[in-house]
Amino acid sequence: MYGKRKSTSNPTGSTVVLRWSSHPRCVALARLELRKALAEWGLSVLEDSATLILSELLSNAGRHARVTPEQTIETRYFRSSGALRIEVHDASPERPQPRVPDAEASDGRGLLLVEALADEWGVADRCGPGKVVWASLSVPRARPGEGEGMGEGGRS
Repeated sequence: MYGKRKSTSNPTGSTVVLRWSSHPRCVALARLELRKALAEWGLSVLEDSATLILSELLSNAGRHARVTPEQTIETRYFRSSGALRIEVHDASPERPQPRVPDAEASDGRGLLLVEALADEWGVADRCGPGKVVWASLSVPRARPGEGEGMGEGGRS
C-alpha cells in the first residue's frame, strides 16, 4: 500500500490523513500529496520547507517503524489560520533524537534540518502503540511596504 487519502475538516481549517507502507517510494508520493494540499489551502509559500520536513520525518519512520498490514505509517497535514502542522505517526516506541553526525556520514542530519526549518517540532505519545513526530510552520508575514507600488500582475 502506498497511500490512502482521507480528507476531513476540523474547526480551524482542513486536514489530510494518509496511510503508507515503509516502502521508500512512499516518501515521494507523500510529498506530492502535501504539495496538492498546500496548493488547495493557499499555502504554497511553505512548500519547500514543508516537503523537506515531511521527507525527513517519513524517511525516519520508514526506516525505524514497525510496519505491518495492521500498523502502517500515517501522515496528517493540518491547516490552520496562517499555519501548517505535519504529523507522522508510527508504531515504534523509539523516539528520534537529533544527533551530531560524523562529518563523513551520509545520514544523521534529518532532524537537524527539521529543527532548522520548523517553527517548532516534537514527539508525543499517541493512542495505541508508538508515537507521533510533528512539526509546525507559520506562513511568513508580509513586511510593511511589500507589494506597494506594484501594478497589475505584480509589476511596477
